[in-house]
Amino acid sequence: MPYLESLRVFVRVVELGSITSGGRDLRLTPAVASNRVKELETRLGVRLFNRTTRNLSPTEVGKVFYEHARKVITTLEEAEAVVAGFSDNPRGTIRVTAPLGVGRRIIAPLIPAFTEQHPHVDVRLRLSDRTVDMFEDGLDVAFVLGELKDSNLKLRKIADCERVLVASPEYLARAGTPQTPEDLLANHNCLLLRFPRSPEYFWTLQTDAGPQKIEAKGRFDADDGDVLTQWALEGAGIANKPRFDVSADLASGALVEVLPNTPPLPASFGCLYPHRKLQDPKVRLFVDYIATESRNRIAQL
Repeated sequence: MPYLESLRVFVRVVELGSITSGGRDLRLTPAVASNRVKELETRLGVRLFNRTTRNLSPTEVGKVFYEHARKVITTLEEAEAVVAGFSDNPRGTIRVTAPLGVGRRIIAPLIPAFTEQHPHVDVRLRLSDRTVDMFEDGLDVAFVLGELKDSNLKLRKIADCERVLVASPEYLARAGTPQTPEDLLANHNCLLLRFPRSPEYFWTLQTDAGPQKIEAKGRFDADDGDVLTQWALEGAGIANKPRFDVSADLASGALVEVLPNTPPLPASFGCLYPHRKLQDPKVRLFVDYIATESRNRIAQL
């Protein structure tokens, strides 16, 4: 078992890029995780990582060993999942990612009840508005909001989420209230969700003539949707948000809906997972639970 534990640590260190992150993911201190890696190197008689004060990267032999070690861990996890299915007692860890707003307001509040129902299952939730690589990051489930293009993963659609354009009353008093989609281009600062290597940004609005693409432009952007909401609240511009994300601010009057007759197209909310993961009882139960409960939660917000 110590050797297997060392393999798990090694795999997560490679995937997460540091001993600290790999150890934390497995709930080990950096010192313990480092010792596991050193024990593995001693056993194999090779150096698995190139180490500098700022960087940790697998050596060539480390990369080769990782590919095989990952297969060993995956095979073991699949075997454990099969046994759990027979025993009707799911156990193990589910690694989950979600966008910041969806994760904080929809997914995170649902997790305690799930783990209470299944006390032998741990859930590791990681939130980010950036695009993630499920295989590289060793994730089991990724919740997503928007268009999905990865054909290597299984997609389960959960709901369509209404979107709204919002701004503060102070911003509208200063800059004027747009009356048409074209007004957004001429006179307004659009607050954009962007991250490195993101494509050209468009807002697609629903009009009487059909969907209309607007090349939204603004003086600043962020890779965190909650930052855009805060900027909108502070009067910096107009944001394109899921309604559930700003429902409280709309109800209080802190934000005002803009162009209500030509709102953005709804965003598709769903989850992605590798095909083989649906064979794992704990993943299947988690996805079913979140799908059902999140629809109810979105409807309430």
